[in-house]
Amino acid sequence: MKVALVHDWLTGMRGGERVLEGFCELFPGAEIFTLFHFKGTVSGLIESRTIHTSFLQGLANKRSYRYLLPLMPAAIKSLDVKSFDLVISLSHCVAKGIAPRPGARHICYCFTPMRYIWDRQEDYFGRRASRFPLSFIISRLKRWDRASSSGVDHFIAISQFVGKRIERCYDRKPEVIYPFVETNRFHKEEKAGDYYLVVSAFAPYKRVDIAIEACNHLKLPLKIIGEGQDEGRLKKLGGGTVEFLGWQPDKIVRQYLSGCKALLFCGVEDFGLTPLEAMASGRPVIAFGAGGALESVTEGVTGEFFPQQTADSLKKTLLRFEKEITKFDPSTIQRHAAKFDKSIFMKNIKDFIDSTVHGHS
Repeated sequence: MKVALVHDWLTGMRGGERVLEGFCELFPGAEIFTLFHFKGTVSGLIESRTIHTSFLQGLANKRSYRYLLPLMPAAIKSLDVKSFDLVISLSHCVAKGIAPRPGARHICYCFTPMRYIWDRQEDYFGRRASRFPLSFIISRLKRWDRASSSGVDHFIAISQFVGKRIERCYDRKPEVIYPFVETNRFHKEEKAGDYYLVVSAFAPYKRVDIAIEACNHLKLPLKIIGEGQDEGRLKKLGGGTVEFLGWQPDKIVRQYLSGCKALLFCGVEDFGLTPLEAMASGRPVIAFGAGGALESVTEGVTGEFFPQQTADSLKKTLLRFEKEITKFDPSTIQRHAAKFDKSIFMKNIKDFIDSTVHGHS
């Protein structure tokens, strides 16, 4: 079969791009279609493929490409995948709106329905989300997003949490295949360091402020790896035990993961690969008890949950964790992470395609 891989945009290596790498390995001859691509920002494996971009390529830049959101539905539909037998969209925005030819199969690996318009309008747009003209644009995007879901033959969700959102937004029942962690890239230390760790983009919904406030109050060492729009505010919150390390390459991140007491994960995520990377390093995760973390972390075995998304709730969990830290066995935690290894993802995706696409032929 001739296969097209459709990704929203290629501007950096995050969880979605890691998954795209997996699909590139599954389909060595596949071509990539995307709204725009900033050369040099993704891996060599992705860059080595034939990459087709939309008419937004000349308009997009790293600082303001999200302002092009109203044009994205038209841009994704303009990409020509008519010569391909199988189209796989990896979508968190508009990629699933691609238009294959009649008779071709379209599978959407859905990171989430477009979160900008369904669940987190205020996180991205603030109070402007309820005001004209933005409210009008959001309303039109919702109608398009729901209508374009009918062009997908099969949905795969990255988690049960996202699966329920797909059912609510699109009235479709997806398969769930979890994204992966490459467990062989991580190693465990027999003895943990004295610090807690946050690895996160500095977006408001990530709630890095909760980790800072809790560690400030308890005077616990906290190291933070990341950057983003909320950086100025977060640095003002930081106390004497909080250290901002900025952006770090993967090799350095892995070193900090293997040496931390625990990873702090305070947002509500669709799934969340960073907790898996911590567990692949043998380190427990202390997470807010909501979203995809409930599907990857086993309470009392690979981590703990705090029940309210507040610093006070996290503080209580940290105090309990400090007393019980020896019960968390690094080898047990690593074995749990191995359930999400890349090899399992690749087999699950291949089996799904064999049963749904080849079974249809």
